[in-house]
Amino acid sequence: MSFPLLTATAVVPAVGAIVVAAVPAGRRSAAKVLALAFSLITLALAAVVFLRFEPGGDRYQLTESHAWIAEFGVRYELGVDGIGVALIALTALLIPFIVLAGWNDADPQETGNSRWRPTQGFFALILMVEAMVILSFEATDVFLFYILFEAMLIPMYFLIGGFGDRAHAGSDQKAAAQRSYAAVKFLLYNLVGGLVMLAAVIGLYVVAGSFSLTEIAEARASGQLEMATNTERLLFLGFFFAFAIKAPLWPLHTWLPNAMGEATTPVAVLITAVVDKVGTFAMLRFCLQLFPEASKWATPVILVLALISIVYGALLAVGQRDIKRLIAYASISHFGFIVLGIFAMTSQGQSGATLYMVNHGLSTAALMLVAGFLITRRGSRLIADYGGVQKVAPVLAGTFLIGGLATLSLPGLAPFVSEFLVLVGTFARYPVAGIIATSGIVLAALYTLVLYQRTMTGPVKAEVKTMPDLKPRELAVVLPLIALLIFLGVFPKPLTEIVNPAVEHTMSDVQQKDPRPEVEAAK
Repeated sequence: MSFPLLTATAVVPAVGAIVVAAVPAGRRSAAKVLALAFSLITLALAAVVFLRFEPGGDRYQLTESHAWIAEFGVRYELGVDGIGVALIALTALLIPFIVLAGWNDADPQETGNSRWRPTQGFFALILMVEAMVILSFEATDVFLFYILFEAMLIPMYFLIGGFGDRAHAGSDQKAAAQRSYAAVKFLLYNLVGGLVMLAAVIGLYVVAGSFSLTEIAEARASGQLEMATNTERLLFLGFFFAFAIKAPLWPLHTWLPNAMGEATTPVAVLITAVVDKVGTFAMLRFCLQLFPEASKWATPVILVLALISIVYGALLAVGQRDIKRLIAYASISHFGFIVLGIFAMTSQGQSGATLYMVNHGLSTAALMLVAGFLITRRGSRLIADYGGVQKVAPVLAGTFLIGGLATLSLPGLAPFVSEFLVLVGTFARYPVAGIIATSGIVLAALYTLVLYQRTMTGPVKAEVKTMPDLKPRELAVVLPLIALLIFLGVFPKPLTEIVNPAVEHTMSDVQQKDPRPEVEAAK
């Protein structure tokens, strides 16, 4: 294929970011329309990537390779496997909904500066993040991936610190201070992880003499490249540390509740449904493929961390009084399930983890966006300020309920399939870990249903009596996500058939096979 399709999927939103940023100050509507148009073009290109990918074909397809920094062996090298294709599709799908949901979030309120263009900046930064995330899912050169892994922090920092939640309780000065704190904390945590990863990237080049993921993996598989045990373990830890912060995994998770709580709702969705997936994706693509022996060595400790994330995140979600922070802690619990599935070292677990990345993105986006619409109407994030919403805004309450049921993995909705596969895969090799992980399901039902009960049922509070129901633009954001949650919950084959071959390759990398069942099937 001569047309650089993978490059185009990243270039289009990057160009869109430049175009939107250049729109004159008085043309906010034009900036919004352009941002939506560029995100839809990107979605169309991602759909072409999805359709052109052959599940039974080569491991990495639609490849591109060009010299970049020849003196150091760095190449602009792209390729996608089934896992990358699924996450590119998720990213490209969510960005138009994020743009629509944030349609009015960055409009200036009162300003005498005619040159101030927050709306243009807001949507330009979102498109730039999309470009970097998509390219990171495509990069097969380790150094190129590292550059993208770090560069996406810059627009995210400005999105968190510069465009805060207008429903923040307290004075504007206090809100700005907390917003700044959340943005700096996000940046510092991820920069520390990135610096450790940079040392590991340099160490990998010293040992392997290449940054190419495919070249290093092939050399290791053929026996042409052998790493000393301690060297491999140190390099693995350098990569995993950075990915665990991005994921986020306990105890490196504390930046997430602050970032999601202080950011606008669309940016909160961008963080947890899109950007954080780069961390768990990289565990599958880089940790397991480059360092198979070290991955198996570290598995017991990582499983413990994943289980702590599941239970700890869910327990803190139960005790939250803030709607957005509740969803943030629930996401920490869900990322624990994803990491658990990856390091269970079974095909069911890793397939479930990949599906979980996609399904968590859809379910969290649906729940968080509806919660954002609710918060905008009332002007408060506190659960105690709501009650009886379903009587005055039944459509809002109904979509909120479906998003919540998806979050707790109700059978028939997409997250159930992925969570079931993760648990089955974990039980097969680590039954005790599987038993502990199931407590996360019980706690998820608790925090989700209690949240719905306290906000949507009961007597109608005076402050919500005049609350309007969802508007057409808001319905256009939420209904397609709900439709996808139902469709993939009933018929997950479109995803599983492209993900499973990639998981088989990963299992081969770590030289693992699924455990034989203890009870043989009846003949």
